[in-house]
Amino acid sequence: MISDLVIIGGGASGFMAAITAISRGLRSVVILEATSKVLEKVRISGGGRCNLTNACCDISNLVNNYPRGEKQLIGLFNRFSTTEAFDWFQEKGLSLKVEKDGRVFPCSDSSEDVIKCLTSVAKKSGVTILTNSHVQKIRIIEHGFKLLAKGNNLFEAKNVLICTGGHPSGRRLAKSLGHSIVPAVPSLFSFSTCDKSLRSCSGITLDVQIKLNINNIKYAEKGPILITHKGFSGPVILRLSAFSARILNANNYKGELKINWLCMNESEARLILDSYKVENAKKKVFNNKPFDKLPRSLWKAILLGLNIDSQLKWADISNYQKESLVKCLIMKTYAINGRGPFGDEFVTAGGVSLKEIDFKTMESKICKGLYFAGEVLDIDGVTGGFNFQHCWTSGWVAGGSIVLK
Repeated sequence: MISDLVIIGGGASGFMAAITAISRGLRSVVILEATSKVLEKVRISGGGRCNLTNACCDISNLVNNYPRGEKQLIGLFNRFSTTEAFDWFQEKGLSLKVEKDGRVFPCSDSSEDVIKCLTSVAKKSGVTILTNSHVQKIRIIEHGFKLLAKGNNLFEAKNVLICTGGHPSGRRLAKSLGHSIVPAVPSLFSFSTCDKSLRSCSGITLDVQIKLNINNIKYAEKGPILITHKGFSGPVILRLSAFSARILNANNYKGELKINWLCMNESEARLILDSYKVENAKKKVFNNKPFDKLPRSLWKAILLGLNIDSQLKWADISNYQKESLVKCLIMKTYAINGRGPFGDEFVTAGGVSLKEIDFKTMESKICKGLYFAGEVLDIDGVTGGFNFQHCWTSGWVAGGSIVLK
């Protein structure tokens, strides 16, 4: 039997496309998942809580969270954006909550409830879900496609949707059907440094301003940074890594990270230090810090890095020491010598070239009846629910477009 639609990949975009397509009138929709479990990225996202979207509803601001695909997503989000995704899940019985930073989670804080919602709706709608069905080849036939899956299982489909995420199998299948592939590189990762001065501060989080210099190509961001045992992570680093992913990869993940720990300029910091020095002349510099936002362990680590004596009093600090302290607080440079682990969502930059996709339908411009959705495309977002939102949106558009043919 020839199916109306075969979806390769049982992830977020695949389930959204399947449910949308069958609810719009397609009779036979099959999801082929290569592994033994569907929706595994949903399961592990957000530490098992699943950050499934973001509360950012202004599309002009929303697309700023996508280093690649910003232009194409404007039109897609005008049709199905964060508000629509939020309402879609709530209507399917999944209660959601918005946290202070705008991230959206299930009220239960369990990704399993997101999985139950999607699989339950899909099965009740009549979607066929087959696991351990790795698609090895696709061939164009007279009325659509013939697919060869693991175990020599054959499937025929009028339409095929590839949504295999960052796994190379989807890119390989797309290439076999004539598509160009933008090489995939890691995105959303932490930075490693040889500098050991902050080892004692591992686990500290605070808001900073940072600048990254990679062979005179510069990036700037501000937000929460997390000091790790090997370097730096946190939302601001993950965002910076996403936007500089290709340049960092080309330069073997080497660069200079300049951190403004206080989020103020030199003059402001100097004025506060001078005033504090006068008012606390008899107190020890190590035990008395003029900047409330700096955790005590970070303050001491910075002083140790400057070789300031632990018994030094504010009255005895020299101008040279004071100026060194100002520069360290405002523009301390750390050499980046590699990347740390991926972020929770294991996102990659790269995939099927966006020039070869019709973003009104998500259909291939090269191969009629072939569609794409999700991270298999050269589209990726920063951390905060943005990658899943792209999956919901592109899956919804693809599923609806196939019905309209």
